[in-house]
Amino acid sequence: MAQSLRVEIGEALKEALKSQNKNRLSTLRLIQAAIKDRDIAARTEGPDSGVSDDAILEVLSKMIKQRRDSVTLYEQGGRMELAEKENEEIAVIEGFMPKQMSDDEIRAVVDAVIGELGATGLKDMGKVMAELKKRHAGEMDFAKAGGAVKAKLA
Repeated sequence: MAQSLRVEIGEALKEALKSQNKNRLSTLRLIQAAIKDRDIAARTEGPDSGVSDDAILEVLSKMIKQRRDSVTLYEQGGRMELAEKENEEIAVIEGFMPKQMSDDEIRAVVDAVIGELGATGLKDMGKVMAELKKRHAGEMDFAKAGGAVKAKLA
């Protein structure tokens, strides 16, 4: 059985400590802090065993999106050194994400889910997107998927 993301991130942190890779170490600590925040928020929902790998993937996806937004802003402001630092963090975080789907794979999955749910119009877009997020968290760019769903249902 594959080890959990939580364990994988912990082991990567130990390796970064040993190799004294400061940039990777700081990014891994940010990841662990974000996961811990999510764990604390989830405590009200039941036993304190920590959030699932799917929830960790959501955290990682959110972190990547935040950094991509920052890169855009830094590049617009001419702060290339800060944009480069954000890109390095994105690379570290993406190392824990599943392989991303191509545009063709996204379109195929969108077509299949629309067919399964019997979605016929834009009013069904939320239902389709919810199902896509449930099935493909972390492996799909949902901005692209949203565009594909909208184009198919319009």
